[in-house]
Formats: sequence, structure tokens, C-alpha cells
Amino acid sequence: MDKQKLIVFTGSGISAESGIPTFRASDGLWEKFKIEEIASPEGFKKNPELVLQFYNDRRRQILQAKPNNAHLLLAKLESVYDVKIITQNIDDLHERAGSTKIIHLHGEILKARSCSNQNEIYPWKNDIQLGDKTPDGSQLRPHIVWFGEEVVEMDNAINCVRTADIFVVIGTSLQVYPAAGLSNYAPEHAKKFIIDPNAEQISHSNKHFTVFAKIATEGMIELATLLNQNL
Repeated sequence: MDKQKLIVFTGSGISAESGIPTFRASDGLWEKFKIEEIASPEGFKKNPELVLQFYNDRRRQILQAKPNNAHLLLAKLESVYDVKIITQNIDDLHERAGSTKIIHLHGEILKARSCSNQNEIYPWKNDIQLGDKTPDGSQLRPHIVWFGEEVVEMDNAINCVRTADIFVVIGTSLQVYPAAGLSNYAPEHAKKFIIDPNAEQISHSNKHFTVFAKIATEGMIELATLLNQNL
């Protein structure tokens, strides 16, 4: 018998409990930096040193972080469900927790890419410095989707959500488009859940979501219990 398809959409809230700062919280990264300065092609062109340093700092934080129980529970669910994770996060905590099918909508901090060819991508755990170049002489940059750039994996993510028997949203404010619109593609028959402390304030009318207004680790314990009871 085929496993039910469990499609999970995660945001910064699931990694916050691993010590990775979120962007939109009251003390988040966007309170300290202007988006256009460190997360846009224009910002990189204007001040590449600032942008590279910002992502070098993020990379170091992520390398020191560890998956939390929410990440681990999602990985364990693969034993009974066909789990696919779509994440807005640029960290690798889902991978380190053991999840095997992951779509990174906004790129991956542990990869670098050519400024002249977005398909020329390299594994990268060290700092990227101005002057670090590809074989063809192009400057390296973080493999991150900045504001104003194409979300290359979006169609792949949409097609994934359309297959869901169960659709789960964890730790995202659903404010960053086009990713925030993914829930619109979940089939009507799919069971839908949202885990976020502010879940009741997030607009999901007519989506028939079961709401867990909790942090990711607490909500995932309840969800995993519920899913296993329904097997």
C-alpha cells in the first residue's frame, strides 16, 4: 500500500528553537538591517562586502546550530508517510535531522554560486570573500534567492503541494510571496494543519486548517501523536 503524502511547508519559526534568528520577529534580523541593503541584487552591487559578511555570519551560526525536536519528528514520520518538505529556510537542519526529500525555495546558505551563472553552484562551508571566484573569473555569492530574483523552485513546490493527502504549515507568518501562496494549491480533500504561535492571526480562511497555536517543537509533538493515531 502506498504511503500517504505528507507535504510540509516550513519557515523560520521551526529553526528559531535551534538558535537561528528569524527575520520578522520584533528582535529579528530585519530590525537590524534594511532588506534592500543585504538581500537584493542592488544591495550586493552597492556594497558586496556588507552582504557577504552578513551571510558569512549566518553561515557560521547555522553550522553551530543543531536540529531540534520538530526537525527530528518530521524525519521520523518518513517511516509511515511519504514526507516531502518545502522550506523557506536557508539552513540544512532538515537534512541533518534525517529528512530526505526537501525543496529549498530561498536557496541554501551552505552553497555558493557564480554571479554570472545561477546554475553554477558549489558546496560551501567557509566564508565567501570578495575576490573568491569561479574558474571563469566570476565572483562567488551566497546561493540565496534575494528579493527581486526568481524563485526557481516555485513550480516544483506547487506541484508537490498539489499531491498532498496531508498539508502542514510550520513556523511561518505566510507573509513572503510567492511562497505564502503555496497553501492555495493544497487539494480540498487534504487534511490541513498549521503550527505557529501566531497561527490564529494568520489569514487561512476557507482553508479548513486545524490550528496548533504553539511553538514548533510543542506543536509537532501534538501533530505527530495525532497523525500516528489516525494510521
